[in-house]
Amino acid sequence: MPKLVLITGALLVVLGVYTYTQSLRGSAMTLIPAMLGAAFLALGLLALRDSLRKHAMHAAAALALLGFVAGIGPLAMGGTARFPPLMIQGTTGMMVLSGFLLAASIRSMVAARRARPQP
Repeated sequence: MPKLVLITGALLVVLGVYTYTQSLRGSAMTLIPAMLGAAFLALGLLALRDSLRKHAMHAAAALALLGFVAGIGPLAMGGTARFPPLMIQGTTGMMVLSGFLLAASIRSMVAARRARPQP
């Protein structure tokens, strides 16, 4: 799972930087996926240490939920009629990547719970 968090973080950073550089006004809102990606990268690096893995993965799952919900917001509030198209693309990409990571995190946590020896 730490590798998946690192890959997701890197993809989000690339997405955020791309949308920022392609936007005409250089809106800071287009950097939100990059900021989320940087947080995922930090959590992924922390998770490489065995003593911090469980806490870092739980934090990454919570952050993935936040990224997924935050991606829904601009779409629900009017989409491209209210926001620039690049911002919609960035938040949609953030929502998809965060949703994928959230689903993988939940699946991993359920598998770890089932693999735990019962008393």
